[in-house]
Amino acid sequence: MVIIKTEQEIELMAEAGKILTAIHRELRSLIRPGVTTLEIDKFAENFMQSHGATAEQKGYKGYQFATCASINDEICHGFPTKVPLNNGDIVGIDMVVNLNGWLADSAWTYPVGEISKEAEKLLRVTKECLYIGIETSIIGNRIGDISHAIQSHAEAQGFSVVRDFTGHGIGQTMHEDLQVPHYGRPDRGERLREGMVFTIEPMINVGSYQLKIDPNKWTARTTDGSLSAQYEHTIAITKDRPLVLTEQD
Repeated sequence: MVIIKTEQEIELMAEAGKILTAIHRELRSLIRPGVTTLEIDKFAENFMQSHGATAEQKGYKGYQFATCASINDEICHGFPTKVPLNNGDIVGIDMVVNLNGWLADSAWTYPVGEISKEAEKLLRVTKECLYIGIETSIIGNRIGDISHAIQSHAEAQGFSVVRDFTGHGIGQTMHEDLQVPHYGRPDRGERLREGMVFTIEPMINVGSYQLKIDPNKWTARTTDGSLSAQYEHTIAITKDRPLVLTEQD
């Protein structure tokens, strides 16, 4: 069942979103060659704690970290490690902030130093896919309209869309019933209504959309070793427009 949020509940989620976006702003300067993703993870968790929030991912089904850190061909759920980032890498940092029982979820893919033209295009197109999906998230449209808009743009640019992971409803739990695929046919699925809150989080690959799961049973990566990027926002459906709860300046 889709859980509809009140204006007050959306405001509480927006407060969690402010903390999350503040972390992402700090990561812009923190992420550089030589930094480890474990250092990034510790920074994010300390930032949350210092602002009265907690890392919702930590402990979820045994997950040990405050963030997911996915590098290059890792699609999602990469484990933070002590291995330094290299010039030319791309790294996706995904986290869920819990503030007073209400959640916000956002992922961002960062360049590490100077990256290739192909990687630059991947990051640009993946971010465009996110915002195209958001623009399509208006009352009366269906989830399939979001899915189709994202897939159409990614494939027109020569990239593929990961099928195995979706956006999701969110509120006081990390994954509520609503699912938001990033590929599919228009005019299908749940019709959008005021008070829905969910994530849109396209994962876009340079090569094939197919993936494999690492032995850690968490990390997904491309089967062909191609680069993958992800951008994600938490959004609320309002009567006037989609409201991004995790928007960065």
